[in-house]
Amino acid sequence: MFRLTEYMQQLVTPTPVRKRGSGPVKPVVIWNLTRRCNLKCRHCYTVSADVEFPGELSHDQAMTTLEDLGQFRVPALILSGGEPLDRKDLFEIAARARQLVRMLALSTNGTKIHGENADRVAEIGFDYVGISIDGIGATNDWFRGVDGAFDDALRGVRECKKRGIKVGLRFTLTEGNHQHLPDLIKLCDDEGVDKFYLSHLVYAGRGDKNRGEDAEHLRTRRALDLLLERAWDAVSGGRPLDIVTGNNDADAGYFLNWAAERFEPAKVAHVREHLVAWGGNSSGLGVANIDNLGRVHPDTYWSDYTVGNVKQTPFSELWTGDDRMLELLRTRPRPLKGRCGACQLRDVCGGNTRIRALQLTGDPWAEDPACYLGNAEIGVEDAGERLQVTPFRGKRRDPAHQFF
Repeated sequence: MFRLTEYMQQLVTPTPVRKRGSGPVKPVVIWNLTRRCNLKCRHCYTVSADVEFPGELSHDQAMTTLEDLGQFRVPALILSGGEPLDRKDLFEIAARARQLVRMLALSTNGTKIHGENADRVAEIGFDYVGISIDGIGATNDWFRGVDGAFDDALRGVRECKKRGIKVGLRFTLTEGNHQHLPDLIKLCDDEGVDKFYLSHLVYAGRGDKNRGEDAEHLRTRRALDLLLERAWDAVSGGRPLDIVTGNNDADAGYFLNWAAERFEPAKVAHVREHLVAWGGNSSGLGVANIDNLGRVHPDTYWSDYTVGNVKQTPFSELWTGDDRMLELLRTRPRPLKGRCGACQLRDVCGGNTRIRALQLTGDPWAEDPACYLGNAEIGVEDAGERLQVTPFRGKRRDPAHQFF
């Protein structure tokens, strides 16, 4: 996750660069508690549906895992799905999680946050509730596969705000909904939303089958221009809005180039120090995923690679054990190839989102086709032909033996 507003604030009020301490990095854990969901989103990386999925963690297994996460002292826990409110013991899990972790968030489609559910969400004391909206009105409903989803999600936003819950909108940018971005920013301002999260499409689950709908590079650049303008308004004393982006760490490089055109070199160098300390893509290092079956992955999109299962081995042991993929993901610089390997901003973005390269080529270290920066912008003179994104057709190769 690239915290645009936070790093832009360094141009106005510089602070010392925080260095990572010694020892293993404790990750933010995104926990997909269930695959059950009342929506049918075109970009769903878990391919969720409104049915029971066998093999999901029992209540006791979930609570045991939660205790381990607390003892391991993970800095943040995000309860997700499917739709997490479709899990019957969500509030029991969340209440105990509130006692164990410093930062607790709920990732939801928002359609079920009303009445008693909204009261329970408020009682738990979530630090943040992220609600996904992928367009205004009918566009959102088409994208999410259910009529009325937009109105129900907006009701969820309002119910959270009514109860004093910090709430954010999450939006996945595609060719089919990019035109709604200005209206969604306005919606944030009109409704008093605290945070706006723009997610770039990741080729996993239904997002892989529909990857031909990924936003063109020029559209992505225009979207970032709008976010940069709105973020600058916020840090300059205008309307507050915390803006973050996810799943395309080239955003950090685009921001750095934006700053270089507008600010003196010393300020830009300071911001770059912060970005290098952050390190860009954090899959397998600062981010981890536990799926609905208890399998641990480097992030939510790496369903093809499993470190182990919390049903047999505690998460803390799996994350600190001897796993070759985690070792490579934590290497700096990573063993990147193509444009990513030659990029002069790789210390800022960390090689971007590896799963897109894996889905297109079978090689997780190939270049990320969703990088929208030109060769001159990344300091590469001749990187050859760019990877082309095409819709998924047929069965993708099993890359399990090509990781290393």
